[in-house]
Amino acid sequence: MKRPVVLLTGGGTAGHVSVNEALIPEFIDKGYEIHYIGSHDGIEKELIKDGHREVTYHAIQSGKLRRYFSMKNFSDPFRVGAGVLQAYSILRKVQPEIIFSKGGFVSVPVVLAAKLAKIPVVVHESDVTPGLANKLALPFSKHIFTVFEQTLDYVPAGKATCVGAVIRPEIFQGARKEGLRIAGLTGEKPIVIVMGGSQGSALLNNAVRKELDAVLDRFEIIHLCGKGNIDESLEQMKGYTQFEYVTEGLPHLLAASDYAVSRAGSNAIFELLSVLKPMLLIPLSASQSRGDQLLNASLFEALGIAKVMQEEELSENSMAELFNSLREDGDTLVSNMRKVSHTKSPETMVDLILSYKN
Repeated sequence: MKRPVVLLTGGGTAGHVSVNEALIPEFIDKGYEIHYIGSHDGIEKELIKDGHREVTYHAIQSGKLRRYFSMKNFSDPFRVGAGVLQAYSILRKVQPEIIFSKGGFVSVPVVLAAKLAKIPVVVHESDVTPGLANKLALPFSKHIFTVFEQTLDYVPAGKATCVGAVIRPEIFQGARKEGLRIAGLTGEKPIVIVMGGSQGSALLNNAVRKELDAVLDRFEIIHLCGKGNIDESLEQMKGYTQFEYVTEGLPHLLAASDYAVSRAGSNAIFELLSVLKPMLLIPLSASQSRGDQLLNASLFEALGIAKVMQEEELSENSMAELFNSLREDGDTLVSNMRKVSHTKSPETMVDLILSYKN
């Protein structure tokens, strides 16, 4: 008997993929065959095709959705149109019962094709306000799941539910000893993990490296600096280790870390919250984004579960002193974190998704 099929989509950043990765084992346990539609060269291809061999990956064309002028704005609609036709062909072939979309520009052609193929789509929005891709998807979706209660004010009434963050179980399975081994650190000083997102942050990278000598007097550093951002001149510096990006080893590195400095992408900060890491958030500025990270960070700060520094202020402050301040406030932050519990297990999330199939 042919197994039922579920199709997942989402890409562009690791945050648009990590929730899908958390759900994959649960769909498999329920007997589903899993297909994934992503782009030809996005991070989702690497994470899904290489990391989940049990999933069939399909690549389609997609156009980037820009809020600024670019000549590519004239050609990318044709790429989106081609992507819709490619996605429609895939959907007719694999015949999924339902589609789960995590957002990102590659999801738009898939959602439009699903409407043509009359396949139900459920959407997951991690940020306070929906991203442009999810805004376009909302009219064609059967239901929207949100992480923040506040997001319900921005989506159609009657077809949205706040479910909280979906946290992958392996985040809780990290071992400090293994994390120290992977990082090559002693753990004799407090360890700060610096996370600039899957694409890295030049601003954050430069701020940390500029004051390494002062920082390493009191801390050891695990630096996730983004693809192509390794500084080979620092490779032999004691107490400092750098990685472009970490997937399987991240739970161990988090277990080895005492504190975190991070951008304010929703998935990353909820994972830090789930493992009770006192965090300093440096959100992307409004000039570089649609402001979603600013809202995420502001809400975490209001709950007393994170310290926040605007990136425009970063150059005016000593990174070493910011680390010291985070250490001083660590116990208070963790105490407040213990009072906040707003997550869904992947198993529960899969049950919710499947409840919307035809």
